[in-house]
Amino acid sequence: MDPRARIDLALEKALERTHALGSPPLLAKAMHHAVFPGGGRFRPRLTVGVAMACREDAPALTDAAACAIEMMHCASLVHDDLPCFDDADLRRGQPSVHKVYGEPLAVLSGDGLIVLSFQVLCDVASVTVPQRLAPLVRIVSDAVGVPNGITAGQAWESEPEIEINGYQAAKTGSLFAAATMAGAAAAGVEDVSAWWTPGARIGEAYQVADDLRDVAEDAETLGKPVGQDAANNRPNAVAQFGVEGAVRRLQSLVEEAAASVPDCAGAEHLRALIRQESKKFIPRRLAAFAAE
Repeated sequence: MDPRARIDLALEKALERTHALGSPPLLAKAMHHAVFPGGGRFRPRLTVGVAMACREDAPALTDAAACAIEMMHCASLVHDDLPCFDDADLRRGQPSVHKVYGEPLAVLSGDGLIVLSFQVLCDVASVTVPQRLAPLVRIVSDAVGVPNGITAGQAWESEPEIEINGYQAAKTGSLFAAATMAGAAAAGVEDVSAWWTPGARIGEAYQVADDLRDVAEDAETLGKPVGQDAANNRPNAVAQFGVEGAVRRLQSLVEEAAASVPDCAGAEHLRALIRQESKKFIPRRLAAFAAE
């Protein structure tokens, strides 16, 4: 099965819990709206790709890990779009959750997705490979919490001064690093520390690309508001390096990510996949810089 189809199927199955007897119907709809139709699914696809490269032996656990990563990401987007943060009307080409269901349900749907991530991991690991549950919970929770997870990354925006590398590593890089480590852990790799670097570098590259898209794309193409970094006075790669410099930085990070993939059965294929998929990061309007 195509990895994207595999992930979407697993996500639909995970969200079935929201329709259980006694569950609030509007909350179920809000959570589904937050997860579907979805964006590029880069993070969960990375989880699946790493697990396959490591000769996965528990596909259901790989799917659960990928779901946990993606639902954590979706939860962060729901909260990020709220009026108290970016006050964004659009996300992934459709109205943001709080615009459709209101702020209270948006907050609760994000909270629900965070908890559902761990519920899915527990449900699947308990009947497949229980000894892999604790490492996976640690990986996911570290990527979301403090001191260096996406919650901390979001919180840096409320500080009087922001150090851009630490800010972006927490807000974006942490969940990408978790995606690669979770894929390895789901496949039974005992020491996943070496898998942190490729994920973190891809995350940095993705953040640089997001900064570039914020200045080079329009809202219709991007599926969310543009100009947010300038409007909110956030540190970003374009302000730091300029457009051409940011493109070069992105390309360098992708090469670092590919080169840092640990030796495993599918290492060469995974390195090629990282390079190929990362080409999609660069906005079309900036392709000329990348081709030079």
